Amino acid sequence: MSLAEQYEEQEQFDKAYEEYTKILDSGKVSIDLLQRLGHVASILGKKNEAEEYYKQVVSLDPNNIVAYEQLMDICFENDDKFTYYLSRAQKHVLEQQFEHAINDYKKALAHCDDDDKMASTRHILAGLYEESGKINQAIDEYLKISDTDKATSETYLKLANLYAKTDFAESAVEILERAKKDGFEGLDEDLAKYYSKVNNPEKALELTTDELLKARSLMELGRNDEAIELLESVHEKYKKDSKYAALIAQYYYETGDFDTALERVNEFANIDPNSPLIYQMRALIYEKKGDEFNEHVNWAKFNNLRGDVDIAINEYMMAHQIDDKNIEVLTTIADMLDVSDKNRSVEFYEKLLDIDENSKHALQKLCEFRDRIGDYVVMVDLIERLKKLDPRHPYVIENYERANNLLTNPPSIIDTILGFFKKV
Repeated sequence: MSLAEQYEEQEQFDKAYEEYTKILDSGKVSIDLLQRLGHVASILGKKNEAEEYYKQVVSLDPNNIVAYEQLMDICFENDDKFTYYLSRAQKHVLEQQFEHAINDYKKALAHCDDDDKMASTRHILAGLYEESGKINQAIDEYLKISDTDKATSETYLKLANLYAKTDFAESAVEILERAKKDGFEGLDEDLAKYYSKVNNPEKALELTTDELLKARSLMELGRNDEAIELLESVHEKYKKDSKYAALIAQYYYETGDFDTALERVNEFANIDPNSPLIYQMRALIYEKKGDEFNEHVNWAKFNNLRGDVDIAINEYMMAHQIDDKNIEVLTTIADMLDVSDKNRSVEFYEKLLDIDENSKHALQKLCEFRDRIGDYVVMVDLIERLKKLDPRHPYVIENYERANNLLTNPPSIIDTILGFFKKV
């Protein structure tokens, strides 16, 4: 390599190219060598060779922006518009300019006359659409591939997964059934999964080799004895699997043993504590047990984990109507409202303080509210109570002196109004 580099430094590019080629022919392939060959070939006007070397570079190092830039320059001169736009698209992807990348992939397709390259480019474009949240456009690209002889099992699996993302599990089933009919293999487990989603447990059971999906399908078919026999037989294999724990809980729910079902849900929660399914299952069990309070609390937690905050608050409110002295529910309602409706949250912090006069959390939140509206008399009374409970409380340390100063030297009405809007 040192001789070739010496020739290159001396601008003896013919000799440098010859030496670099000898090294490549000896099997000592590296990104640095390919880049040097691409660079020297470009200088010597060997544009086609240079293009091939840079293509090899990006195949070994897909994140090499410099190589893509070189490819763009060479392909522009060679009038290879497909590779030019493909390289520019990948450069935009690396720069996280996804809209530009999408446009360039579409332009590359417009200049492509090779079926294999077109299919692989559509796969990339579909993936980019999916990452950008444009699910329908991604589906369109995979459908275009599926209409050619370049479709693969992966094409249909991607389509099925995208249909499922848009809550069209029936379409996922249809596309996989079509693929299977056309001779594509390796689809049975995914098809079984989607059969289960569209409430066709019989077909799911027929196709799957997954013991847990089999057990679930058996329960959905009312064959509970077979389901529990299967689950017990694979206990050691799946005992730390949250799906297994959920299915055991489901079995006891289906057979009416709600106390044991709750115990099993708690085991499930130990394995996967952040699963919304925990609270959904508890809500359904408490409904059967006639415990409306815990039913509403668990529906609230379920919806909160799913991001449906308004529904969650409404469920907590219904629980509060049943037991208006429950501190946990009161605190949760107040804290959730504190994010979206601070004025309304005060009502619940006051209720919390009525029930628990030593609630430091409620005292602090009510102090903050009185500070915000300029009611310094009540603010000082509240902060004195908080100081008595906890002299080292961070809010007390930070605000006690300021609160008393505001009481003796209140700001003007204009300052109060301006301060209120700064805090909102």
